Amino acid sequence: MIKIWSLKQNQEAAAKKKPKTTPAQLRVQKDLTELDLPDTMKIEFPDPADVLNFNLTINPDEGQYKGGSFKFTVAINPNYPHEPPKIYHPNLDLEGNVCLNILREDWKPVLNLSSVCYGLQLLFLAPNPDDPLNKDAAEDLRRDHVQFQNNVKRAMGGGSVGGVTFDRVLIK
Repeated sequence: MIKIWSLKQNQEAAAKKKPKTTPAQLRVQKDLTELDLPDTMKIEFPDPADVLNFNLTINPDEGQYKGGSFKFTVAINPNYPHEPPKIYHPNLDLEGNVCLNILREDWKPVLNLSSVCYGLQLLFLAPNPDDPLNKDAAEDLRRDHVQFQNNVKRAMGGGSVGGVTFDRVLIK
């Protein structure tokens, strides 16, 4: 009888030491098992034990950003899926903000990581000048599409556009 009691106490003590899985972690694990990314996207976990923080790389294979490699740092807060994940990308605006409606006012808990990944990829395939963070780039896109494409190529190559020097993101 004493052995059974001490075994139960040992199990309870071990359970107290083990960190509990949060609802956000459970949802992210579910989202990750359902995630079916194309070859143009890749997810990496700097700490495999931490599913709430990862890197997403998008390598567009069409459009004006074709040939670039864009890295996002994704930090999912403990209130996910009720609040969207926070994403940092240094090339979308100079402060590192991403302008994607599903990461702001259009977020709904039924959206998942797949929605976020494909939404980010869409930013490179079809830039939206009507909801910009970089107003100069949006104006170039509206005013002169050819000049916009030239500026994209220059910026992706590590050149300067409008007095701002960009990091080189071209793969080749």
